[in-house]
Amino acid sequence: MIVGVPREIKTHEYRVGMTPAGVAELAREGLKVLVETGAGEGSGFADEEYRQAGASVCGREEVFGQAELLVKVKEPLPSEYGLLRQGQTLFTYLHLAPNRPLVELLLRKGVTGIGYETLRKGEELPLLTPMSEVAGRMAPLMGAYYLQRFLGGAGVLPTGVPGVPPARALILGAGVVGFGAARVCSGLGMETIVMNRGSGRLQRLDEILAGRVRTVVLNRDALAEELAKADLVIGAVLVPGGRTPLLIDRPALATMKRGAVIVDVSIDQGGCAETSRPTTHDDPVYLVDGVIHYTVANMPGAYPRTSTLALTNATHPYVKALAVQGVEDALRADSSLAGAVNTRRGGIAHPALAEALGEPLAETLAT
Repeated sequence: MIVGVPREIKTHEYRVGMTPAGVAELAREGLKVLVETGAGEGSGFADEEYRQAGASVCGREEVFGQAELLVKVKEPLPSEYGLLRQGQTLFTYLHLAPNRPLVELLLRKGVTGIGYETLRKGEELPLLTPMSEVAGRMAPLMGAYYLQRFLGGAGVLPTGVPGVPPARALILGAGVVGFGAARVCSGLGMETIVMNRGSGRLQRLDEILAGRVRTVVLNRDALAEELAKADLVIGAVLVPGGRTPLLIDRPALATMKRGAVIVDVSIDQGGCAETSRPTTHDDPVYLVDGVIHYTVANMPGAYPRTSTLALTNATHPYVKALAVQGVEDALRADSSLAGAVNTRRGGIAHPALAEALGEPLAETLAT
C-alpha cells in the first residue's frame, strides 16, 4: 500500500499527520510513504528527516495522485476536493456533521472516510483525546487574553487581586475538554462552574479537583442563570460524529455581560452557540451583541510540535494496521477502527452522521 502525508493547508495549521519516526516504522514494513514537500516544517520536522526515515518527499499532486491511504490532520478543504481520487481511504479528523459538501464529495468518489474523532474504545475516544486535552488547556488562556479591555473584553483580570473577585468561568461539558479547561481555570484562580447533563462525570471531576470547582447539572433554567453571571464561557460539549447541541441561542446570548467571552471549542462539530461560526488563527474573534466569540476550528494547531507528537502517538498504531493489513482486513480485525468509518462505498456508515444529516444509514458498509 502507498501511504500519503499531505501538507495541511488550513490557515495557520502547522501540524502534520505523520512524524519521521512513524515513516521509518512503515518503511521497515516495506511500505512506500509519500510526504509532501514542507509537510512537517511547521512541527519542526525537516524534509531531510523524512527522506532519512525512508519517505519519498514530493509534490502535492503526486501525494494525492498515488496514495491509496491519505493520512492527514484536518478535513480536506474545497481546494483539495479535486485531488481526492475514487476509492481512496482518508484517515483524519473529518468533523462531517456540519459539512454536507464534503460528505457529498466523499460519497460521490467512494472515499472510505475514517474519522479520528469517531474512533471509540469502550467509552474512550483515544484519537480525539490528545487534541481535546490541548484545546481544553488552551481555552481558558485564550479567554483570559480576550477579557482585556483593549481587545473588547470586560476588563476583568481572571485571577482577581486581594479584595477584588476573579473572573467567573462557566464550562459547558465535563469530558476531556471540560476537565482540562476546569483544571486551568481553577489553577488561574477563576471562580469555575462546570455544567454537564449527567452527574457521573461531574462527580468524578469534583473528586479529582478536590472541590476547587462548582458542578451543576445542565438544564435550561440552570444554564440561563449561569450564563448571565459568566465572564468566560467555554463550550466543551460533544456528540461523536454528530452535530453539537445548541445550548446558547440568540436570546440567551442577549442576557450575557457585555465584554464576556465565549470560547467555543465544539465549533468543529457546529458549535454550541447559535451565533458561533468557524474562524481562523489569523482572525480568531468577532463580536455579537457585545459578546466576544473565539471560534477557531483548529485550536491545537497553534502549538504544533506538542500537538503533532501527542496526536501521532495515538494515531500511528491504526495507520500501521490500515497500511500493513490493508483497509478491508484492518476493519474486520478491529471493531473500534470499523466503528470510526463515516463514509464507505458511496454510503454513510456512521449512525450519528446519518442522523445529523437526515440521511439513511448504510449499516453494512463499515466492514
